Amino acid sequence: MNLQCALLVCFGVLGGSTPGQLSPVDVDLELILAVDVSYSMEIDEQRIQRQGYVNAFLQPELIQAVQSGPLGRIAVTYVEWGGSAVQIVPWTLIDGPSTARQFSETLRRQPMRRISFTSISNTLAFSRKLFQINPVQGMRRVIDISGDGPNNAGVPAPVARNSTVAQGIVIDGLPIMLMRPDAASIPDLDTYYENCVIGGDGAFLLKVSDIGHFETAIFRKLIVEILGSNVSDLKRSPWPLKRVDDRAGYNCFVGEEMQERRIGQ
Repeated sequence: MNLQCALLVCFGVLGGSTPGQLSPVDVDLELILAVDVSYSMEIDEQRIQRQGYVNAFLQPELIQAVQSGPLGRIAVTYVEWGGSAVQIVPWTLIDGPSTARQFSETLRRQPMRRISFTSISNTLAFSRKLFQINPVQGMRRVIDISGDGPNNAGVPAPVARNSTVAQGIVIDGLPIMLMRPDAASIPDLDTYYENCVIGGDGAFLLKVSDIGHFETAIFRKLIVEILGSNVSDLKRSPWPLKRVDDRAGYNCFVGEEMQERRIGQ
């Protein structure tokens, strides 16, 4: 059985589809959760980040958001990345509490890993391929990418962003800015994400500047992504969501330049 057939069987089981229902390959949203596990992330931060996603899919509010869509179901996959990317949880159809719990439990059981370097561009390219092999047809396609540093491997981030947005895919960002000394990060990572990473209709970012805010930030961001871009109360969040505006004159090669300086030392 090839990968696409295997995914279709998986969706049929998870969705509990029967003849006469909408095809399980039709969803409101195809969502890739791309989570930074590079060595610049402390292992405790990685655990808290992972637990934030595990807990989010157990919350009734998230299930309500899923079921409020026209079709009442979404497809989600979980990717961990550094210089390369790995699909940790396969595409999973979520249409209610049981399927959300299954996704959460599958993610919880995965071993922790760390991957060298930080390649946002490789991760976006990997994510585009995941959309291609995904048998579902979503009304929207979104990559939710978190990270604590700028791109320093692969092609420049704006090149990958532009290629991704050109395919109708939205890229949202969760820049992690914990204000600890780190040679691989930059103090204005949120501005970097705004200018060099996120894009597409309704793209936004939400920064995390306190490790204690990880779980709430992850949850609120998922709710907005599931509900879509026409959300009226974005500014009520204690961590305001920032929409992408016109690109300013920003140096999107800062990560590559930092890496070059480290190599030259």
